[in-house]
Amino acid sequence: MSIKIALVGNPNSGKTTLFNALTGSNQYVGNWPGVTVEKKEGRIKWNKEVILTDLPGIYSLSPYTPEEIVARNYLVEEHPSAIINIVDGTNLERNLYLTTQLFDFGIPMVIAINFMDIVEKRGIKLDLSKLSKSLGCPVIEISALKSKGIKEVALEAISVSSLRDERKKRIFSSAVEGALEKIGEVVASSYIEENELRWLSVKLFERDDEIMAHINLSDDKKAKIEEIISSLEKSYDDDSVEIITSERYDYVTKIVDKRTRGKEKMSVSDKIDKIVTNRFLAIPLFALIMFAVYYIAIGSLGAFLTDFMNDTLFGEWIIPSVTALLEKLEVAPWLVGLIADGAIGGVGAVLGFVPQMLILFLLLSILEDCGYMSRIAFIMDRVFRRFGLSGKSFIPMLIASGCGVPGIMASRTIEQQNDRKITIMTTGFIPCSAKMPIVSFVAGYILGGGWRGALVSTGAYFIGIAAVVCSGIILKKFKAFAGHPSPFVMELPEYHLPAAKNVFKSTFDRGWGFIKRAGTVILIASVLIWIGQNVSLESTSEAELSVNEDGSFVTDGEGNYVSGVHAHLIYGEDGSVVGYEKTEHKGLHFIENGCTSKSVLQVVGECVALAFKPLGFGDSWEASVATILGLVAKEEVVGAIGTMSDGGLETSSEEFFDGSFLKGISFMIFNLLCAPCFAAIGAIKNEMNNRKWTWATLGYMTGLAYAASLVTYQIGILFRWGSFSFWTVVAFVVLAVFLYLLFKPAKFSIIDTCKRIFRKKEKANK
Repeated sequence: MSIKIALVGNPNSGKTTLFNALTGSNQYVGNWPGVTVEKKEGRIKWNKEVILTDLPGIYSLSPYTPEEIVARNYLVEEHPSAIINIVDGTNLERNLYLTTQLFDFGIPMVIAINFMDIVEKRGIKLDLSKLSKSLGCPVIEISALKSKGIKEVALEAISVSSLRDERKKRIFSSAVEGALEKIGEVVASSYIEENELRWLSVKLFERDDEIMAHINLSDDKKAKIEEIISSLEKSYDDDSVEIITSERYDYVTKIVDKRTRGKEKMSVSDKIDKIVTNRFLAIPLFALIMFAVYYIAIGSLGAFLTDFMNDTLFGEWIIPSVTALLEKLEVAPWLVGLIADGAIGGVGAVLGFVPQMLILFLLLSILEDCGYMSRIAFIMDRVFRRFGLSGKSFIPMLIASGCGVPGIMASRTIEQQNDRKITIMTTGFIPCSAKMPIVSFVAGYILGGGWRGALVSTGAYFIGIAAVVCSGIILKKFKAFAGHPSPFVMELPEYHLPAAKNVFKSTFDRGWGFIKRAGTVILIASVLIWIGQNVSLESTSEAELSVNEDGSFVTDGEGNYVSGVHAHLIYGEDGSVVGYEKTEHKGLHFIENGCTSKSVLQVVGECVALAFKPLGFGDSWEASVATILGLVAKEEVVGAIGTMSDGGLETSSEEFFDGSFLKGISFMIFNLLCAPCFAAIGAIKNEMNNRKWTWATLGYMTGLAYAASLVTYQIGILFRWGSFSFWTVVAFVVLAVFLYLLFKPAKFSIIDTCKRIFRKKEKANK
């Protein structure tokens, strides 16, 4: 039979690193049934009979978050053979609090003390043999990052898995232990599972509603349990939950104090954090670091590689070679265009940005793995809390920088429903990997790359954060979102050199997801765009016959008139050709040289473009069509531009935006902030679980995007060229309304004001 071992620990304790080191490629990743929390299982590399389950990182087993519920349910229902409890050696007190809760299950356990190299640098000395004796279970020193001691931990867990812990470790005071025993006696006859009686008694003592409902006790037994709890609460002058919590920490403190010797030194991480998390320097440093990241990824090295991909690889090598091959095979001209310009050109326009994406993902993965991004969550909590939001809202936004879908799903960790709704409505503002080609296109092809491009790319990231903060301020003033922000607790791990394996795996996973979308959704969309651009319902062909010096028409060797199209010729009385006239073509057909007609895509695009006229880029129906297609997949915005442009992305700036950087900036802002792709919309619908709230989210995002783009362009051209129009007035009105909503007192809202006005009118009518 397989041996099931559960891997349990606090977030950032090195748990996932240990899991990856033990299982290698033998991993199975999915979601736990009913929740979006990631489920990881794998078989140990040298023993395929051992199944290792990586439970979500948790601080306790109280069922307050989806992660805690998943971990608790697994331990109760799946009955693993053993537990590997990974503990951060730099913070034993907090980590061992979870350990005391694991004792209640009576499952054989091995404790793995991680980060021992950092412990030694801090001058802390741990006597692991005495610690093991005090805890009553094996304690092993490991370094998950360096794969030190990991095999010993796994072997020890396999060794103890055949034993059931009958010791029922007592960690509370005699009075609390006595109360737990009495509760156990009350429920023993009703609950069969003897090995869970200890854990069950503790949960009943804490008045856990879920457990109370699960075991379905009679009213008489409930009354007896309540009497036992109330009696102890009176003697302690505290509530039952606080009593248990306090006793657990008392137990942990006694053990740690006895086993720790030496004065703790200030670590390198602490010294760095004095600067990095400084109240005044934190945000400027974050902006500077992000500028450096985007400069490398988009402004310098990334730009060079992307230019090579777009201009040389696809522009000079692949597309001309494919075109020449197909023409040599005498393939129909329309099919040559469909394959070379439509399929390869459209997908190539998106894949050309892969080098920039990979460099960006690589740099962000390094920042995440070394521990810096955890500090940013802490810093942003300080910022968000000032505006009524929780730092927990920033965690989904960090995830959304890779893809908006898991970012939206990560909002489930937020307990307060109001904060959760705001997070879902605003997470899509953060530039995800699919939006980065849009940013790169504007930065590289409209602004010319370099430091200007890096500045715009960095600005795009902070535009998303600004949209989130402003939305939080505004939405919190309405009753539907009012309330205090959720408390935010997050472990700040020690700074360390990033593990190459983790960094490259994260970069590959994000990059491969981007490439897969380009090879599926973008390919289909690009083909459809090319067809729409090259097909017309009605066309007029202009004959252009070649004429000799004597005025006669040129003919080929077989007597046919030389012309780009079939012309309707006019014959004289003597049978000679005296002229020609235009020919009308109706019905679906491909547009050929010499045809003066509008494609299906252009007809639709010109109608759509009217809505974007005030934003500047509505002068180009191609840019408007690309924006609408971004609802399918944001990458397709650039793919569509590449397909529709005669000279590819390099000349599209002049073709579609008249070389105006203000039109390009307006185009970028709208596409960054407007409604997300279909996949993200589906995630919003699932998380909101309400059609009205889903539509409200999409309407709010699109409305804010339109307003921001309108104000940027109209006020921009006013200051740059002195251009003033009706839409300039509208832009100032929109800006005034936005500022009013931003700074007005929270106790008044437009909706409430409107309601009061309508009530007064109703009373007056009556």
